[in-house]
Amino acid sequence: MRQLEERYLERLSQLYPTIAKASTEIINLQAILNLPKGTEHFLTDIHGEYEAFAHVLKNGSGSVRRKIDDVFGNTLSSKDKQALATLIYYPKEKMDRIKKTEKNMEDWYKITLYRLIEVCKRTASKYTRSKVRKALPPDFAYVIEELITEKSGMTTDKESYYNAIVSTIIRIGRAEKFIIAMSELIQRLTVDHLHIVGDIYDRGPGPHIIMDKLMAYHSVDIQWGNHDVLWMGAAAGQRGCIANVIRICARYGNLDILEEGYGINLLPLATFAMNTYKDDPCECFKLKGNPNYSATEMLMDVKMHKAISVIQFKVEGQIIKKNPGFKLDKRNLLHYIDYEKGTIELDGKEYKLLDTNFPTIDPKKPYALTREEEDIMERLERAFENCEKLQSHMHFLLNRGGLYKVYNGNLLYHGCVPLKEDGTLKSVRIFGRTYKGKSLYEVLESYVRKGFYAVDPKEKERGRDIMWYIWLSENSPLFGKDKMATFERYFLAEKETHKEKKNPYYLLLEDEKVVERILKGFGLENEDAHIINGHVPVKCKDGEKPIKCGGKVLVIDGGFSRAYQKETGIAGYTLIYNSYGLILAAHEPFESTEAAIEKESDIHSDSTVVKRTLERKKVEDTDVGKELKEQISDLEVLLAAYRSGVIAERL
Repeated sequence: MRQLEERYLERLSQLYPTIAKASTEIINLQAILNLPKGTEHFLTDIHGEYEAFAHVLKNGSGSVRRKIDDVFGNTLSSKDKQALATLIYYPKEKMDRIKKTEKNMEDWYKITLYRLIEVCKRTASKYTRSKVRKALPPDFAYVIEELITEKSGMTTDKESYYNAIVSTIIRIGRAEKFIIAMSELIQRLTVDHLHIVGDIYDRGPGPHIIMDKLMAYHSVDIQWGNHDVLWMGAAAGQRGCIANVIRICARYGNLDILEEGYGINLLPLATFAMNTYKDDPCECFKLKGNPNYSATEMLMDVKMHKAISVIQFKVEGQIIKKNPGFKLDKRNLLHYIDYEKGTIELDGKEYKLLDTNFPTIDPKKPYALTREEEDIMERLERAFENCEKLQSHMHFLLNRGGLYKVYNGNLLYHGCVPLKEDGTLKSVRIFGRTYKGKSLYEVLESYVRKGFYAVDPKEKERGRDIMWYIWLSENSPLFGKDKMATFERYFLAEKETHKEKKNPYYLLLEDEKVVERILKGFGLENEDAHIINGHVPVKCKDGEKPIKCGGKVLVIDGGFSRAYQKETGIAGYTLIYNSYGLILAAHEPFESTEAAIEKESDIHSDSTVVKRTLERKKVEDTDVGKELKEQISDLEVLLAAYRSGVIAERL
């Protein structure tokens, strides 16, 4: 053990080769511990709504506006504050409009630059100079650093120096570029770390755009949602996942995501659908929402929608047969259809089908693909597996994400922890072994990774199939319902067949003992611990509250997706955790980026303080603080080793 410690200290001495360097680092780290805790921003269930997502990212769920209020108080009107906020969100676009009406741009530049400098000073105040320096745009790094480190009560000479900098920026025609740089820096410094608590994909038109933004973001982690895992499974070539991804894109009029966003060729499917269902109106497969489609595009989409849905039910039947341990036999429904009568028997009751045209289904072998369907699926497998951009996005999810995360005393996961009726953890069998709670999360995540990285072909196939299982199993912590009633919603009018019963978890969120048991299972026993999750929209218009169990549980899916906003009455919740406490923001629907710039219409939010700390939290109170304390402890051991002569300085 002593040899191991000495070897470690020798390695550490390569980084800090002298007493002076080790001492300086200890002083530096100790100082960082006393800075205010950085702001964390939580978003969930974005569902492809890239414009609203981009705006919330820019305004930090109201954090930028709060900074402006802190700096200017009553010295600026509400209108001027909102104009400044809009400029920070969209600097280039806003200035293009201002130039058309403003008569004296030089004065406007000067006033705006001074205001931005003040806001920037405030946002930078909780960070070390080193961290701020790393965030500075290269073109203006020196100048911005000079301006935002200006001290109050400075001398007349120093004041003239700063005024000269601002005047020169304007005189040489760099004001606009400088304003853009300052605005982006404010956005960057307002939020220290971003948490995405699942479901980036499906329903909305731009998940690929959101992924590009996340990949460029300075600090982010992602807890996978069931829709994200579905896309991961599709990228890994799992047929059930591929069919579901295409079906959902077709259902919401978003096939452009696949064709233009990811370059996946859907022509073979389109040709097959038009030929197979040419005289079929496909009434049950009308689109959700109002995509900007021509009549011809709409006709093609509904036929593709039906074609891929039938293929999906077939390939899912094959997956279920291959994996009896999944216990999903009851979701194989094609063999319960009486194809002559046009009915289906479910739970001893006969129902009339809304659509009885199944030209590709052989009643004797209902789950067998036709030769054409098999050819389409083979092509789609290759397309998904070989799509460079899709693979890049999915590997980012793998690298920055997982099924759950414990961070700064909070437990983050997308869906639920499967429970029994009595509130105890439900045991789930995965490939012959039983898991529950945290261990269930961990084994499922390990299989997701195996679906991409396993060398053993059997384990890799299991990993791929687990991604489909996570998507729709009643025992999946990312789904949490007794069934996914896709078939029933398409083909049966009776609403009772559409019902998806939630896991008892959702009924027990006000039970303090249950919540504390879950937190304890993930290693959180402190009073300040919270569960933060999304997945099931909070129906605000029906009086449902996102804050549950006295603030221990925060369900922050409030309907970011436009498809859910009629149900929820709002456009999503987001959460801010800063040095003063937790703030929940309920957002109104986002009109458009154009309206945000032209009308200065921010996403209006009602903020609720969930928890306010008596003392402002510092870095030392965070997970990063624990790591820094460990580093300090190691460096102090190194310092003692230098002074005792155990290790020689590298002078």
